[in-house]
Amino acid sequence: MMIETQNNLFSIRRQCQILSVPRQRLYYQPCPMSEETLSVMDCIDRAYTARPVLGVAKMVEVIKRQMGLRVNPKRVRRLMRKMGLMAIYPKPRTSIPAAGQQKYPCLLGGLTIDRPDQVWCSDITYIRLRTGFMYLMAILDYFSRYVVSWSLSNSLDSLFCVDALGEALSRSRPQVFHSDQGKQYTSTKFIDTLNQSDIAISMSGKGRCFDNILVERLWRTVKYETIYLHEYADGHALLTGIEECFDDYNYCRLHESLDYQTPAEVYFGQPFDRCAAAFCSAAAANSDERAERPILDGRRSEQNAATLAKYGSLAW
Repeated sequence: MMIETQNNLFSIRRQCQILSVPRQRLYYQPCPMSEETLSVMDCIDRAYTARPVLGVAKMVEVIKRQMGLRVNPKRVRRLMRKMGLMAIYPKPRTSIPAAGQQKYPCLLGGLTIDRPDQVWCSDITYIRLRTGFMYLMAILDYFSRYVVSWSLSNSLDSLFCVDALGEALSRSRPQVFHSDQGKQYTSTKFIDTLNQSDIAISMSGKGRCFDNILVERLWRTVKYETIYLHEYADGHALLTGIEECFDDYNYCRLHESLDYQTPAEVYFGQPFDRCAAAFCSAAAANSDERAERPILDGRRSEQNAATLAKYGSLAW
């Protein structure tokens, strides 16, 4: 502590002025979120995941019906902003980037996506914990729905998004990277990383709120099949749960839209050994000794041969 409360030469006010610190911060003690606030945020998250068209007014009524709690609309609006949630509805100028940010057009309109690593898309969602909340970011291959990389953070800064992008680019590289115009994706570090890899940048613009619908569908799967079934106590438990969730999603979960194949089968371009389900089950049942996955040979091109070896024993 640099402030000396017993200093006879300089008053506390003068010490704060010298250090350029507001005096009120000297007495501030951070308080954890109350259980009621966390419950309200959990209710908002569940309602929004089921019906993303709900605005503040209807969300207030949902909370009243489901929790029997009268909540001020200003509080609901503040919590939805903290969670990064906004109702989907037609409105003018839906995406207004901050001053100085470069605008990128949406490149998905009229684009035929017919192969893996042609387009990657990404988004961020809110994850509720027993004593707080965190944010989850994932990078998804648009054609195969394969989760290439993901990252967790307790804040909405851009660093965890840049780390996930670097991890994904160490394995492969898309032609187009699509996202919304959030500050995480328009940050200088994120844009520079894409430009250095010679990747075309695409962002959802006016009237194109459904371009990222595959990632939104991924969030629904993650929350209904993992998050809502387990009340994770802290970030360490959540990290383990998300790892197992994406492991199952990529290699074991069959997708109707993929002709009942797994994302890994479509992404790697060949039938995946059906015994992978047994490996997944064994890995989930025995946390001390994770089963080794079958190595996938015969990737589409020699360019991805080195990447294939890493995917053989995938470790996030």
